[in-house]
Amino acid sequence: MTAKDIEFNEVYEIARLEESDLTQKLAEMGCVPGTEIVKLYTAPGGDPIAFRIDAYILGLRRIEADQIVIRKPIAKIETV
Repeated sequence: MTAKDIEFNEVYEIARLEESDLTQKLAEMGCVPGTEIVKLYTAPGGDPIAFRIDAYILGLRRIEADQIVIRKPIAKIETV
């Protein structure tokens, strides 16, 4: 499963990055194994997608999010 497929407001963990031309760019933006990732919302049409990566918000295109392999959820965010 990759980041583009995760459920909204569920906390996942980045397992690894797929090897591609985007690997270095994603790592530099904080998408490294062991980091928490949460899908927050998507733009109309589904692209781009906003994620909380650790403590900041990052917008990624679907093709970029598809390079981030994640582990199953480790927690659910409580919403008020």
